[in-house]
Amino acid sequence: MLFRKKPVRTSPVRQYYGESVSARLAANPATKPAKSDAIQLFYYPDFLNAAECARLRAMIDANRRPSTVLSTADPDYRTSDSCDMDRWSPDVRPTDEAIAGLLGLDPLHGETMQGQRYAPGQQFRAHCDWFSEDQPYWPAMQQCGGQRTWTAMIYLNDVEEGGATWFPLAGLRVNPKQGLLLAWNNMNPDGSPNDKTLHEGVAVMKGTKYIVTKWFREGNWIQG
Repeated sequence: MLFRKKPVRTSPVRQYYGESVSARLAANPATKPAKSDAIQLFYYPDFLNAAECARLRAMIDANRRPSTVLSTADPDYRTSDSCDMDRWSPDVRPTDEAIAGLLGLDPLHGETMQGQRYAPGQQFRAHCDWFSEDQPYWPAMQQCGGQRTWTAMIYLNDVEEGGATWFPLAGLRVNPKQGLLLAWNNMNPDGSPNDKTLHEGVAVMKGTKYIVTKWFREGNWIQG
């Protein structure tokens, strides 16, 4: 029996965002590219200071709820707590807009920034941030900006043991460091989803891990 490989959708729009953002980050003296041929990922140490991180951690503690996922019922897949960060809050807006400015992306394309808290034993198993366009949830995603292009994630504290962000197919493993921002392109150079962006929030062994994550869409997340 012959099996035909499903064609991969390329996209000039997503290709443009990959090229423009990576060029902008490469030209920024505060950022450093990861040593990987598999994905485009950049590091920005001390993107937030200690006071900014503390304010965001307090907001996460005050508003957290069990994290959710789009397409699995496995209760152990994502065991952290999350909260949506009010983008217009005076404690959130400067960070929210600074991330968009760093990447050179329209703030209207940015999803609501999400705060996440991992207690000992909590994890987020291997996943990609881009959406599978053959899944039942895809039509709903098309109504609020379409495919995700870039992800920005900031560690809000150091972690005593565990809690690394691991990209197994790209050969990258990043330990939490307060204020460190990671930014990566979820697409390949041709604008198709990059399977090698598969990543995992490794279980925390000791301490508590706090992060904020902001995803950007190819179109407007904020409608109207």
